Amino acid sequence: MPASFMPSRQVKIGDAAAFAGCTPRAIRHYHQIGLLPEPERGGDDRRRYGYEDMIRLLWIRRMADAGIALEDIREAFVEDPADAHGGDGIEAILKRVEGSLAAQEAALRRQRAAVQRMRVEGSRMGLLSDLVTDRLKGLPEGSLRQADLDTLLVTERIFGPLGAAVQATRFVALAAHPALREESDRIDAAEEALDDSVAVDDPRVAQVATERHAFETALHAAIEESGLDEDDDALFEAWDAAHPECGDDEEDGSVSNSGKVMSVLEATGKMPYDFSPARLRCMELTVELSALDAPAT
Repeated sequence: MPASFMPSRQVKIGDAAAFAGCTPRAIRHYHQIGLLPEPERGGDDRRRYGYEDMIRLLWIRRMADAGIALEDIREAFVEDPADAHGGDGIEAILKRVEGSLAAQEAALRRQRAAVQRMRVEGSRMGLLSDLVTDRLKGLPEGSLRQADLDTLLVTERIFGPLGAAVQATRFVALAAHPALREESDRIDAAEEALDDSVAVDDPRVAQVATERHAFETALHAAIEESGLDEDDDALFEAWDAAHPECGDDEEDGSVSNSGKVMSVLEATGKMPYDFSPARLRCMELTVELSALDAPAT
């Protein structure tokens, strides 16, 4: 039957929402932001929606389902109807939406890859970057601890995947040298014992610093002997080749999930580290001892 012969009919907001596939609350929101003109109310003081209202509501839903923001949809309806299919405003909106959808697709691919890695690895190690998980492949079962994964997670957040991959070299070496792992645990415990009850000039501070320096020297020697340092060099070369466009900010900072670059100093400052003065002094002494061993230039 031709539309001109059909009697005019209006429906309540609940029926309009059900037909459009949304909720009455959503329609009220469209009214509030000026996206959908609010129709006149009937004798019962309730909104009544006619044919044109429903058409506009359907287009709003289709555009929203396509990923177009409500503000952009509103701009699209404001444009000259004669130019609705080729206006610059519409083109800019669609270009922006296309870019957003591409970014979402890339994010979904990363998420799927992370889940697949987690299934393969059987642990949270799969949630670290490919660069890190590849570095840790082949380790004996049980040689990698949860605390190690925690450390790599923090390192990756601050220094990025490359920094965490280099950090993983320590755990690869410790897995191959049980005696070094045992010594590492002992020194870690000694450092943790340097709490607020220990004065900065307590002899234990210098003693632990000396032990930490000796351990780091032994670990570095083990890394060189096993050729792991050469693997690190290869990592750096591969990273530089794959990221020739990286600037200083990207090299010296981490990137959050939102894509924002955070400097190492900023990221470190946001971690709730709570070292005692004695432990900080121990760290300073360790650095000083390492500087004494550095070759003169």
